[in-house]
Amino acid sequence: MTQFTNKTVIVTGGTDGIGRALVLNLLELGANVVTCGRSQHKILALEAEAPMGKICVINADVSVEKDCERLVDHAVKMFGGIDVLINNAGISMRGLMEDGGKGIIPVIKKVMDINFYGAMYCTTFALPHLIKSKGVVVGVSSIAGYRGLPGRSGYSASKFALQGWLESLKTEVVEKGVHVMWVSPGFTASNIRNVALNKQGEAQGESPLNENDLMDASTCANIIIDAIAKRKRTVVMTFQGKQTVFLNKFFPSLADKLVRKFFFKHGELVK
Repeated sequence: MTQFTNKTVIVTGGTDGIGRALVLNLLELGANVVTCGRSQHKILALEAEAPMGKICVINADVSVEKDCERLVDHAVKMFGGIDVLINNAGISMRGLMEDGGKGIIPVIKKVMDINFYGAMYCTTFALPHLIKSKGVVVGVSSIAGYRGLPGRSGYSASKFALQGWLESLKTEVVEKGVHVMWVSPGFTASNIRNVALNKQGEAQGESPLNENDLMDASTCANIIIDAIAKRKRTVVMTFQGKQTVFLNKFFPSLADKLVRKFFFKHGELVK
């Protein structure tokens, strides 16, 4: 992993969950890391844990275009360029379309603003620097980017959009030496389900899954870092995820039934 030594990596949403693990693991590998978050408390906690001079943490919301431009500008000003951009910042949702009524529209819009437009903004501003360094663009996607998941319609839409956009970008910049890839963790122990938006657009405040049974964030981060080092095209991290992608591609009707069975019990969304 010596290829990360003194390389500059932007990680969006780096103060919590997978993003935080990415930041800390990259710092251990000698990278210069620029990241962002919206909680000043979490920003200060991350700065206190990281080595001085190797990290820059700013308060930024990736759904705001100017914040994304400022994030990229900080990276260039502090470290002179950008070698890797990891579009990690994301938010989920949990709510059925039929229950949400018109109130679910702004919920889905917010999810799209963060998960898709946030990645698009950051990549757009970073791209000239990545072309110069022949760097890497990473999208942290999900199995929901391959298979629509009930109760996560906006989340699935955002991840489908992200993957399609990244695939288009990949074919545009491949001859310029820029590598574009996306990774799809399975269910990972993090705060994403606690802060997932309900049909009213508020954080649901609890996880419908047993977080102790899930992949830990550091393991997930290491898989992502290894994939970047090897310049893989895509990574689906779990057996369940690979099984879902396979079944959805070749046996979509069966996938419909199995996904329904996994997420519903007695006609109610339980996961």
